[in-house]
Amino acid sequence: MKAVENGPRRRMKREDRERLIIQEAAQFFAEFGFEGQTRALAERLGITQPLLYRYFPDKETLIARVFDEVYVQRWRTEWEAVLKDRSLPLRVRLIGFYREYLRFVFDYQWVRIFMFAGLKGARDNSVHLALIRERILTPICLELRREALVPDPDRLPILELEIELAWDLHGSIFCLAMRKWIHDLPVPDDMNAVIEYKVDAFLHGALAAIGKLRATN
Repeated sequence: MKAVENGPRRRMKREDRERLIIQEAAQFFAEFGFEGQTRALAERLGITQPLLYRYFPDKETLIARVFDEVYVQRWRTEWEAVLKDRSLPLRVRLIGFYREYLRFVFDYQWVRIFMFAGLKGARDNSVHLALIRERILTPICLELRREALVPDPDRLPILELEIELAWDLHGSIFCLAMRKWIHDLPVPDDMNAVIEYKVDAFLHGALAAIGKLRATN
């Protein structure tokens, strides 16, 4: 994304300038992390730092708005519906979900801001990870139990080991984006094929592991 050129400041509606600041801030923090200075950001925008603070009173407020733009606004409730649609085989659901999910997260800003936030210990990261656990990993665990004929959580609460299994699949797919945008390593051209292989390998091992719960409960 090209930085905004310096020059005579254009008169803009407040909401348009606020939107422009958020968009440029997302790119700025993705490049430099949260140690990047707001003075440098203002220069990229072609505005003064005091004007920047008229829109966002402090850096933390701006960072929170960037998180909302990059993560909250991109979340799709239909992702959750796909995982829970039992009219389709679990394999089909997982492949469909991760193809759509990767389309949103395979993004320079999404990956790099997430990593910088993790290093900073940002609360927003913890909130987002909790959302993933609740709305992606736990439903996957429930569907694995159904496939493996294991008692539902009313009889046997979801175990942390089960969540770890779901993290294995989720993390392996997110790793594709990390390889691209963090490590600058090549990734396969056919992501759809990669997702199919990962889902097949996951189901083969996970169903066998989850099935062991039947023998102990």
